[in-house]
Amino acid sequence: MAKASSQLPYEKIYQLMVKSRVLEERLIKIYKSGEGYFWIGGPGQEAFDVSLGLQMRKGQGLDYDYFHGHYRSAPVLVAMGLEMIDGVRLMKNLATDKSTGGRNFCNHYAIPEWNIVPITSPIEVQYSMALGTAWAQRRHGGQGITIVTGGDAGTAEGDFASCLIWASRPGSEVPLLILVEDNKWGISTSAQGQHGEKNIADRAKAFNIKSAVVDGNSVEESWQAIEEAMNYVRTKRKPYFLQANLSRLYGHSSASGANFVSTEGDCIKLFEEELKKKKLIDDSKIKSIFDKYQEESMKALELARTEAPPTPESVWEYVFKEKNDPHSNWRGF
Repeated sequence: MAKASSQLPYEKIYQLMVKSRVLEERLIKIYKSGEGYFWIGGPGQEAFDVSLGLQMRKGQGLDYDYFHGHYRSAPVLVAMGLEMIDGVRLMKNLATDKSTGGRNFCNHYAIPEWNIVPITSPIEVQYSMALGTAWAQRRHGGQGITIVTGGDAGTAEGDFASCLIWASRPGSEVPLLILVEDNKWGISTSAQGQHGEKNIADRAKAFNIKSAVVDGNSVEESWQAIEEAMNYVRTKRKPYFLQANLSRLYGHSSASGANFVSTEGDCIKLFEEELKKKKLIDDSKIKSIFDKYQEESMKALELARTEAPPTPESVWEYVFKEKNDPHSNWRGF
Protein backbone atom coordinates (compact mmCIF):
# COMPACT_ATOMS: atom_id res chain seq x y z
CA MET A 1 0.00 0.00 0.00
CA ALA A 2 1.43 3.37 -1.02
CA LYS A 3 1.97 5.97 1.66
CA ALA A 4 -0.48 8.80 2.05
CA SER A 5 0.16 12.24 0.61
CA SER A 6 2.40 14.66 2.50
CA GLN A 7 -0.65 16.93 2.63
CA LEU A 8 -2.34 14.59 5.09
CA PRO A 9 -3.65 16.71 8.03
CA TYR A 10 -1.57 15.01 10.70
CA GLU A 11 -2.29 17.30 13.65
CA LYS A 12 -6.04 17.42 12.95
CA ILE A 13 -6.18 13.64 12.73
CA TYR A 14 -4.27 13.25 15.98
CA GLN A 15 -6.46 15.76 17.80
CA LEU A 16 -9.62 13.93 16.71
CA MET A 17 -8.18 10.52 17.60
CA VAL A 18 -7.43 11.77 21.11
CA LYS A 19 -10.83 13.44 21.41
CA SER A 20 -12.56 10.19 20.48
CA ARG A 21 -10.44 8.11 22.86
CA VAL A 22 -10.98 10.49 25.78
CA LEU A 23 -14.73 10.52 25.12
CA GLU A 24 -14.89 6.71 25.12
CA GLU A 25 -12.82 6.51 28.31
CA ARG A 26 -15.14 9.07 29.93
CA LEU A 27 -18.15 6.95 28.95
CA ILE A 28 -16.49 3.90 30.51
CA LYS A 29 -15.96 5.87 33.73
CA ILE A 30 -19.61 6.94 33.67
CA TYR A 31 -20.61 3.29 33.44
CA LYS A 32 -18.22 2.14 36.16
CA SER A 33 -19.36 4.89 38.53
CA GLY A 34 -22.98 3.80 38.17
CA GLU A 35 -24.09 6.90 36.25
CA GLY A 36 -24.71 4.94 33.05
CA TYR A 37 -26.17 1.54 32.26
CA PHE A 38 -24.09 0.01 29.49
CA TRP A 39 -21.03 0.85 27.42
CA ILE A 40 -19.88 -0.44 24.05
CA GLY A 41 -17.58 1.51 21.74
CA GLY A 42 -14.58 1.73 19.46
CA PRO A 43 -11.31 2.44 21.31
CA GLY A 44 -8.60 1.06 19.01
CA GLN A 45 -10.38 2.02 15.79
CA GLU A 46 -9.43 5.71 15.81
CA ALA A 47 -6.75 5.60 13.10
CA PHE A 48 -9.07 4.06 10.53
CA ASP A 49 -12.34 5.66 11.64
CA VAL A 50 -11.06 9.23 11.92
CA SER A 51 -9.48 8.89 8.48
CA LEU A 52 -12.86 7.72 7.20
CA GLY A 53 -14.89 10.48 8.86
CA LEU A 54 -12.63 13.24 7.56
CA GLN A 55 -12.98 12.03 3.96
CA MET A 56 -16.76 11.60 3.92
CA ARG A 57 -18.99 14.14 2.16
CA LYS A 58 -21.12 15.37 5.04
CA GLY A 59 -24.61 16.62 4.35
CA GLN A 60 -28.20 15.51 3.92
CA GLY A 61 -29.67 13.87 0.85
CA LEU A 62 -28.54 11.77 -2.09
CA ASP A 63 -25.73 14.10 -3.21
CA TYR A 64 -23.87 13.39 0.05
CA ASP A 65 -22.50 10.21 1.59
CA TYR A 66 -24.76 7.93 3.64
CA PHE A 67 -23.18 6.15 6.59
CA HIS A 68 -24.52 2.88 8.00
CA GLY A 69 -22.34 2.37 11.05
CA HIS A 70 -22.33 0.16 14.11
CA TYR A 71 -21.82 0.68 17.82
CA ARG A 72 -18.03 1.01 17.45
CA SER A 73 -18.28 3.87 14.92
CA ALA A 74 -18.06 6.85 17.29
CA PRO A 75 -14.59 7.93 16.02
CA VAL A 76 -16.10 8.40 12.54
CA LEU A 77 -18.72 10.75 13.94
CA VAL A 78 -16.24 12.63 16.13
CA ALA A 79 -14.21 13.30 12.98
CA MET A 80 -17.38 14.61 11.33
CA GLY A 81 -18.06 17.02 14.20
CA LEU A 82 -19.81 15.09 16.97
CA GLU A 83 -19.43 16.87 20.30
CA MET A 84 -18.64 15.13 23.57
CA ILE A 85 -21.87 16.29 25.20
CA ASP A 86 -23.83 14.32 22.57
CA GLY A 87 -22.02 11.12 23.52
CA VAL A 88 -22.47 11.72 27.25
CA ARG A 89 -26.19 12.47 26.90
CA LEU A 90 -26.74 9.24 24.97
CA MET A 91 -24.67 7.27 27.50
CA LYS A 92 -26.72 8.65 30.40
CA ASN A 93 -30.05 8.15 28.57
CA LEU A 94 -31.14 11.77 28.91
CA ALA A 95 -34.14 13.41 27.28
CA THR A 96 -31.71 15.92 25.74
CA ASP A 97 -30.03 13.15 23.70
CA LYS A 98 -30.50 14.26 20.09
CA SER A 99 -30.19 10.79 18.60
CA THR A 100 -32.78 8.80 20.54
CA GLY A 101 -34.26 11.02 23.24
CA GLY A 102 -32.48 8.88 25.82
CA ARG A 103 -34.06 5.63 24.69
CA ASN A 104 -31.20 3.64 23.18
CA PHE A 105 -27.77 2.33 24.10
CA CYS A 106 -24.45 4.15 24.22
CA ASN A 107 -22.99 4.96 20.76
CA HIS A 108 -26.27 4.22 18.94
CA TYR A 109 -26.35 7.50 17.04
CA ALA A 110 -28.81 8.83 14.46
CA ILE A 111 -28.02 12.12 12.70
CA PRO A 112 -30.28 12.71 9.67
CA GLU A 113 -28.68 16.04 8.80
CA TRP A 114 -25.39 14.18 8.19
CA ASN A 115 -26.96 11.11 6.52
CA ILE A 116 -26.04 9.02 9.58
CA VAL A 117 -28.61 6.22 9.46
CA PRO A 118 -29.76 5.06 12.94
CA ILE A 119 -27.28 2.61 14.44
CA THR A 120 -28.95 -0.56 15.68
CA SER A 121 -28.05 -3.33 18.12
CA PRO A 122 -28.87 -6.37 15.93
CA ILE A 123 -25.63 -7.60 14.43
CA GLU A 124 -24.81 -6.64 10.83
CA VAL A 125 -28.33 -5.71 9.69
CA GLN A 126 -26.77 -2.48 8.42
CA TYR A 127 -25.22 -4.38 5.50
CA SER A 128 -28.60 -5.19 3.99
CA MET A 129 -30.04 -1.78 4.92
CA ALA A 130 -27.20 0.01 3.11
CA LEU A 131 -28.35 -1.43 -0.20
CA GLY A 132 -31.37 0.86 -0.05
CA THR A 133 -29.51 4.16 0.06
CA ALA A 134 -26.91 2.85 -2.40
CA TRP A 135 -29.64 1.90 -4.88
CA ALA A 136 -31.27 5.33 -4.47
CA GLN A 137 -27.91 6.96 -5.21
CA ARG A 138 -27.42 4.73 -8.26
CA ARG A 139 -30.70 6.03 -9.66
CA HIS A 140 -29.99 9.61 -8.62
CA GLY A 141 -26.50 9.87 -10.12
CA GLY A 142 -23.84 12.31 -8.92
CA GLN A 143 -20.93 11.36 -6.67
CA GLY A 144 -22.68 10.61 -3.39
CA ILE A 145 -21.92 7.11 -2.11
CA THR A 146 -23.10 4.80 0.66
CA ILE A 147 -20.63 3.53 3.25
CA VAL A 148 -21.37 0.57 5.50
CA THR A 149 -19.17 -0.88 8.21
CA GLY A 150 -19.26 -3.69 10.76
CA GLY A 151 -17.12 -6.20 12.59
CA ASP A 152 -15.50 -9.44 11.49
CA ALA A 153 -17.74 -11.74 13.54
CA GLY A 154 -20.89 -10.32 11.97
CA THR A 155 -19.74 -11.37 8.50
CA ALA A 156 -21.19 -14.79 9.34
CA GLU A 157 -24.68 -13.24 9.24
CA GLY A 158 -26.98 -13.59 6.26
CA ASP A 159 -27.31 -9.80 5.93
CA PHE A 160 -23.64 -9.61 5.02
CA ALA A 161 -23.95 -12.25 2.30
CA SER A 162 -27.04 -10.49 0.95
CA CYS A 163 -25.06 -7.26 0.75
CA LEU A 164 -22.38 -8.84 -1.44
CA ILE A 165 -24.96 -10.45 -3.71
CA TRP A 166 -27.20 -7.44 -4.25
CA ALA A 167 -24.39 -4.88 -4.48
CA SER A 168 -22.69 -6.70 -7.35
CA ARG A 169 -25.40 -7.87 -9.76
CA PRO A 170 -24.02 -7.35 -13.29
CA GLY A 171 -25.49 -4.23 -14.81
CA SER A 172 -27.09 -3.23 -11.51
CA GLU A 173 -24.03 -2.57 -9.35
CA VAL A 174 -24.45 0.06 -6.63
CA PRO A 175 -22.04 2.76 -5.33
CA LEU A 176 -21.36 1.05 -2.01
CA LEU A 177 -18.15 1.07 0.04
CA ILE A 178 -18.26 -2.13 2.10
CA LEU A 179 -16.01 -1.98 5.15
CA VAL A 180 -15.13 -4.73 7.62
CA GLU A 181 -13.21 -3.67 10.72
CA ASP A 182 -11.51 -6.87 11.82
CA ASN A 183 -10.47 -6.84 15.47
CA LYS A 184 -10.18 -10.67 15.55
CA TRP A 185 -12.92 -11.08 18.16
CA GLY A 186 -16.62 -11.85 18.21
CA ILE A 187 -17.60 -10.96 21.79
CA SER A 188 -15.42 -13.59 23.55
CA THR A 189 -14.79 -15.87 20.56
CA SER A 190 -11.48 -15.57 18.74
CA ALA A 191 -11.63 -15.30 14.95
CA GLN A 192 -8.85 -17.89 14.69
CA GLY A 193 -11.24 -20.83 14.70
CA GLN A 194 -14.04 -19.14 12.78
CA HIS A 195 -12.69 -18.05 9.39
CA GLY A 196 -11.50 -20.52 6.76
CA GLU A 197 -10.48 -17.76 4.34
CA LYS A 198 -7.12 -15.99 4.70
CA ASN A 199 -8.77 -12.56 4.63
CA ILE A 200 -12.48 -11.75 4.86
CA ALA A 201 -11.92 -9.51 1.83
CA ASP A 202 -11.23 -12.68 -0.19
CA ARG A 203 -14.99 -13.23 -0.29
CA ALA A 204 -15.32 -10.22 -2.58
CA LYS A 205 -13.55 -12.11 -5.39
CA ALA A 206 -16.51 -14.44 -5.86
CA PHE A 207 -18.69 -11.42 -6.65
CA ASN A 208 -16.17 -9.60 -8.84
CA ILE A 209 -15.95 -6.83 -6.25
CA LYS A 210 -12.64 -4.97 -6.11
CA SER A 211 -11.06 -5.34 -2.67
CA ALA A 212 -8.10 -4.52 -0.43
CA VAL A 213 -6.78 -5.22 3.06
CA VAL A 214 -5.18 -2.49 5.14
CA ASP A 215 -3.43 -2.10 8.49
CA GLY A 216 -6.16 -0.21 10.33
CA ASN A 217 -3.76 0.76 13.11
CA SER A 218 -1.77 2.87 10.65
CA VAL A 219 -3.10 6.36 9.95
CA GLU A 220 -1.20 6.81 6.70
CA GLU A 221 -2.14 3.41 5.27
CA SER A 222 -5.76 3.82 6.35
CA TRP A 223 -6.06 7.30 4.83
CA GLN A 224 -4.61 6.18 1.51
CA ALA A 225 -6.71 3.01 1.33
CA ILE A 226 -9.92 4.89 2.12
CA GLU A 227 -9.08 7.61 -0.39
CA GLU A 228 -8.50 5.06 -3.16
CA ALA A 229 -11.65 3.09 -2.28
CA MET A 230 -13.84 6.19 -2.18
CA ASN A 231 -12.50 7.46 -5.49
CA TYR A 232 -13.26 4.11 -7.10
CA VAL A 233 -16.85 3.98 -5.81
CA ARG A 234 -17.52 7.65 -6.68
CA THR A 235 -16.27 7.36 -10.24
CA LYS A 236 -17.05 3.74 -11.20
CA ARG A 237 -20.39 3.65 -9.28
CA LYS A 238 -19.58 0.09 -8.27
CA PRO A 239 -18.98 -1.56 -4.88
CA TYR A 240 -15.57 -1.81 -3.24
CA PHE A 241 -14.63 -4.04 -0.29
CA LEU A 242 -12.05 -2.76 2.21
CA GLN A 243 -10.94 -4.79 5.22
CA ALA A 244 -9.15 -2.97 8.06
CA ASN A 245 -7.22 -5.05 10.58
CA LEU A 246 -7.20 -3.21 13.91
CA SER A 247 -7.46 -3.50 17.70
CA ARG A 248 -10.15 -3.80 20.36
CA LEU A 249 -8.61 -2.05 23.36
CA TYR A 250 -11.34 -2.26 26.02
CA GLY A 251 -12.84 -5.66 25.35
CA HIS A 252 -16.26 -6.30 23.88
CA SER A 253 -18.26 -3.97 26.15
CA SER A 254 -19.04 -3.27 29.79
CA ALA A 255 -20.41 -6.84 29.83
CA SER A 256 -16.80 -8.08 29.69
CA GLY A 257 -15.46 -5.47 32.12
CA ALA A 258 -14.38 -2.68 29.75
CA ASN A 259 -10.79 -2.91 30.97
CA PHE A 260 -7.77 -1.87 28.90
CA VAL A 261 -6.14 -4.69 26.91
CA SER A 262 -2.39 -4.06 26.96
CA THR A 263 -1.57 -6.87 24.51
CA GLU A 264 -3.29 -5.10 21.57
CA GLY A 265 -1.58 -2.47 19.41
CA ASP A 266 -2.68 1.07 20.32
CA CYS A 267 -3.07 3.18 17.16
CA ILE A 268 -2.72 6.44 19.11
CA LYS A 269 0.61 5.41 20.59
CA LEU A 270 1.78 4.20 17.17
CA PHE A 271 0.75 7.50 15.56
CA GLU A 272 2.52 9.49 18.29
CA GLU A 273 5.76 7.72 17.44
CA GLU A 274 5.31 8.60 13.76
CA LEU A 275 4.59 12.24 14.58
CA LYS A 276 7.64 12.44 16.83
CA LYS A 277 9.83 11.14 14.00
CA LYS A 278 8.41 13.86 11.76
CA LYS A 279 9.10 16.48 14.47
CA LEU A 280 5.40 17.37 14.52
CA ILE A 281 4.78 16.64 18.19
CA ASP A 282 6.54 16.11 21.52
CA ASP A 283 5.55 14.79 24.95
CA SER A 284 4.57 18.25 26.19
CA LYS A 285 2.20 18.76 23.26
CA ILE A 286 0.74 15.28 23.71
CA LYS A 287 -0.03 16.01 27.37
CA SER A 288 -1.63 19.36 26.57
CA ILE A 289 -3.94 17.76 23.97
CA PHE A 290 -5.05 15.01 26.33
CA ASP A 291 -5.55 17.54 29.15
CA LYS A 292 -7.69 19.73 26.88
CA TYR A 293 -10.05 16.91 26.00
CA GLN A 294 -10.13 15.55 29.55
CA GLU A 295 -11.35 18.96 30.68
CA GLU A 296 -13.91 19.08 27.87
CA SER A 297 -15.21 15.61 28.73
CA MET A 298 -15.57 16.53 32.41
CA LYS A 299 -17.47 19.72 31.56
CA ALA A 300 -19.78 17.67 29.35
CA LEU A 301 -20.47 15.29 32.22
CA GLU A 302 -21.10 18.13 34.65
CA LEU A 303 -23.63 19.65 32.24
CA ALA A 304 -25.31 16.30 31.64
CA ARG A 305 -25.73 15.84 35.38
CA THR A 306 -28.09 18.84 35.41
CA GLU A 307 -30.35 17.35 32.71
CA ALA A 308 -33.31 15.00 33.12
CA PRO A 309 -34.06 11.55 31.72
CA PRO A 310 -37.14 11.06 29.53
CA THR A 311 -40.48 10.88 31.32
CA PRO A 312 -42.50 7.64 31.28
CA GLU A 313 -45.22 9.38 29.27
CA SER A 314 -42.79 10.32 26.51
CA VAL A 315 -42.40 6.68 25.47
CA TRP A 316 -45.33 7.22 23.10
CA GLU A 317 -43.79 10.25 21.39
CA TYR A 318 -42.58 9.87 17.77
CA VAL A 319 -44.19 6.45 17.39
CA PHE A 320 -46.68 7.80 14.87
CA LYS A 321 -46.47 10.87 12.68
CA GLU A 322 -48.95 13.45 13.95
CA LYS A 323 -50.68 15.94 11.66
CA ASN A 324 -49.19 19.44 11.63
CA ASP A 325 -46.47 18.45 14.08
CA PRO A 326 -43.08 19.62 12.71
CA HIS A 327 -41.23 17.54 15.31
CA SER A 328 -43.08 14.26 14.89
CA ASN A 329 -40.50 12.98 12.39
CA TRP A 330 -37.46 14.39 14.17
CA ARG A 331 -35.32 11.27 13.72
CA GLY A 332 -36.91 10.13 10.50
CA PHE A 333 -35.23 9.73 7.10
